[in-house]
Amino acid sequence: MRAIILILLSVIFTSCNTEAKIDTEATQIVSTQEIKKNINTALDLWHKAAAEANFDNYFNLMTNDGVFIGTDATENWQNQAFKAFSKPYFDNGKAWHFTAIERNVYVYKNQKLAWFDELLDTQMKLCRGSGVLKLENNQWKVAHYVLSITIPNENVPEVIKLKATTDSLYNEKFKTRIKG
Repeated sequence: MRAIILILLSVIFTSCNTEAKIDTEATQIVSTQEIKKNINTALDLWHKAAAEANFDNYFNLMTNDGVFIGTDATENWQNQAFKAFSKPYFDNGKAWHFTAIERNVYVYKNQKLAWFDELLDTQMKLCRGSGVLKLENNQWKVAHYVLSITIPNENVPEVIKLKATTDSLYNEKFKTRIKG
């Protein structure tokens, strides 16, 4: 009888301490697909907030320490400076209108960090955006965004000529900022 009680107790204790973990490749793929879907939704809402000049929604979808790098060499905006710069545009009801026509999303293995690139239809014609998102309080937020104007390769020589004077001035100005 004593042996039966010991066996029963060991079965009960063992079953109570057992964790059921199902970690198959299929569940991981579904999980990643769901994350990518949520990221796409967050990015679409971020772009929509700008198109609708909704300042609060736009900046609520960025991290507090977020960075926006614009198309001009001087546009490396930390969040607070970017808010101050863009507020008049939002207040006037004319921010910017970006529509993603292609997007690739990549999720880091811890599933709290992701990066992406996107081709955009904008008021500047085709542009490319790329960035990093962080999962904060179960919401995907843009932590870093880079906007670039696309230039067909055959037009690069013309663009270089257009930028030559300005770029040489920026070159001198920015060289002094980089020190070991």
